[in-house]
Amino acid sequence: MDLSRGLESLPVSVWPPSEELPAFQYSPEHVAGAGEDTDPSEITFPGCNCLTASCVTNTCSCLRHGENYNNSCIKYIGSEVDYTRPIFECNAMCRCGEFCQNRVIQRGLQFRLEVFKTVKKGWGLRTLEFIPKGRFVCEYAGEVLCFHEACRRIQAQIPEDSNYIIAVREHLYDGQIIETFVDPMNIGNVGRFLNHSCEPNLFMVPVRIDSLVPKLALFAAVAVSAGEELSYDYSGRFLNVPLIKREQEMLEEDDVMKKPCYCDAKSCVGFLPYDSSLCYTPGKQTFGKVSQGYSCG
Repeated sequence: MDLSRGLESLPVSVWPPSEELPAFQYSPEHVAGAGEDTDPSEITFPGCNCLTASCVTNTCSCLRHGENYNNSCIKYIGSEVDYTRPIFECNAMCRCGEFCQNRVIQRGLQFRLEVFKTVKKGWGLRTLEFIPKGRFVCEYAGEVLCFHEACRRIQAQIPEDSNYIIAVREHLYDGQIIETFVDPMNIGNVGRFLNHSCEPNLFMVPVRIDSLVPKLALFAAVAVSAGEELSYDYSGRFLNVPLIKREQEMLEEDDVMKKPCYCDAKSCVGFLPYDSSLCYTPGKQTFGKVSQGYSCG
């Protein structure tokens, strides 16, 4: 069964012939994967009581941590993104208008994108139009997994397999860690075609709208020209807070043959990041999407 059939009707401007793409089911949002009890689509957050067209920080409960966006661009503190506070968008239960400035990710794709075949990296994703710095580009959506199912899938992989599973770890001020595991290999959106770069033009931020399960939103780190390939740092280190010691150790282990990186950046380290934290066994590493660490107040 060709699960990629019908992609031409989806909100990406250019798709290659479906018979050339890997078989997968397109979903613009997260879905619950095997072993996951939480339904990512379930609305569990209460809404704000703002009776205005657009919410403001002084009165909106969704903006209690501060303003998230400015003219649809993620809010910067000076020249840096503020990772130290969580982002909550207004949701379906909110009384504000649909054009509220705190509704960005939920509006979906706003730029024309193209899935294309690269020379060395397999499939890739590029933009067909200019994207300003700070604008939302796309989500990394897929099956939300429990820890044990993520481990099982990782351990079932062979060295030749591409890994799509990403582990997002949010570090809270009290020492707690919220973990989210997402796998878009069989069910996912355009984010599954994004390649790694040691000097990426996108960065990932967890954004919550309806529930505790975060949207993995990718924003433009720089102004991106039309025709440019889109990429992000699989390790989560780009524009992020320093990794804790154990996370750094997992990224620096080098006792096995690593997969080469073909990003061609000046600062390229030569190899793809990997994360050995998911059911680690000596001699076997998880290449590709790895730990994204965030510090939230």
